Amino acid sequence: MSKFDALFVGAGLFNAVMASEFVRAGKNVLVLERREHAGGNCSTYNDHGIIVHEHGAHIFHTNDGRIWEFANRFGSFHPFINSPLAMVYDPAKKCYKGYNLPFNMNTFNQIWGVVDPAAAKEIIEKEASRFKKDRYDNLEEKALSLVGGRIYDMFIKGYTEKQWGRPCTEIPADIITRIPLRFKFDNNYFNDTWQGIPDDGYTRWIEEMLEGCTVEYGVDYLKERDRYEGVADMTFYSGRIDDYFNRVHGELPYRSLEFRTQVVHGTENVQGVAVTNWPSPNVDFTRRIEHRHFMSDSQQKYGVEKDCTIVTTEYPSKMAEGREAYYPVVNAESNAMYNKYIRMKPKDVEFTGRLGRFEYNDMDDTISKAICESVLYTR
Repeated sequence: MSKFDALFVGAGLFNAVMASEFVRAGKNVLVLERREHAGGNCSTYNDHGIIVHEHGAHIFHTNDGRIWEFANRFGSFHPFINSPLAMVYDPAKKCYKGYNLPFNMNTFNQIWGVVDPAAAKEIIEKEASRFKKDRYDNLEEKALSLVGGRIYDMFIKGYTEKQWGRPCTEIPADIITRIPLRFKFDNNYFNDTWQGIPDDGYTRWIEEMLEGCTVEYGVDYLKERDRYEGVADMTFYSGRIDDYFNRVHGELPYRSLEFRTQVVHGTENVQGVAVTNWPSPNVDFTRRIEHRHFMSDSQQKYGVEKDCTIVTTEYPSKMAEGREAYYPVVNAESNAMYNKYIRMKPKDVEFTGRLGRFEYNDMDDTISKAICESVLYTR
């Protein structure tokens, strides 16, 4: 094999950004990807002319103009404002009612009928004050102290327990530091200046980042590690760090997800919005996304099959062999295990991304960290 300056294991966002920066710096780069495509968990594919978010909804958003400029180097973005609904079950009427997210004056008006921000703030502070303590032993106690019982019971408790697979009374309080409350009529889920989605999807966007790299798909690096021994001066590994070391210190805990995707014919609109959250405990899924609503009007007009839409329902699940690791379960015990693995790190290996660093970041933070890391190795 030819000698490379850097080997990137994984073609997700973090490694793709780094690989792009290495190429710009004149480095010779090899990228290996276990899947048959680039993009990691923000990958997309085209079905019936609809760009499908394969691993859940991804909306790019940032307040950093440099990050936005970087993102647009690899493809055009169309604006997208995420305005999800929470579908809450009303047992008295035996039906679901849609509430605006994030928690804002539209939500408070739907719950209490208030139109005055001061009145809404007073209601929430009064409810929350009953639960204030010097110390919070679990997520339920912390959440109640932030928003009170009504919002917690309607929107947070059921969703969180499904997401993490255990009661909120058994989830550490430090998982949440704050719950955003917006005292204006504004359904824009993010506050960021720039918000959008790549016109050609995330997979194509990341493929453009990998231009100039040697890329091999369908390669399970851990099974073929001997084959790539010594192929590069430095290796950047974005898979699970515990798998890299054969889990000698144990298995790092994750939550997984199951996505059930359905092509629906005979209509162009099933739920009327891109994202719906389902916090009520009487259903075992947490979200539904309708992919067609993520696309621009021009995309839908000229490229999408008529009378067709695609809906994905998202089911949280336990981590098991063969399932994808999505959310790291970060606590004192798992951090201690991760640190044991980090202390085993060879000098010519760096661990990158969500799995390599046992952390979860938004896409703009991922890009920022990857660019900073690239500077250290290319200057």
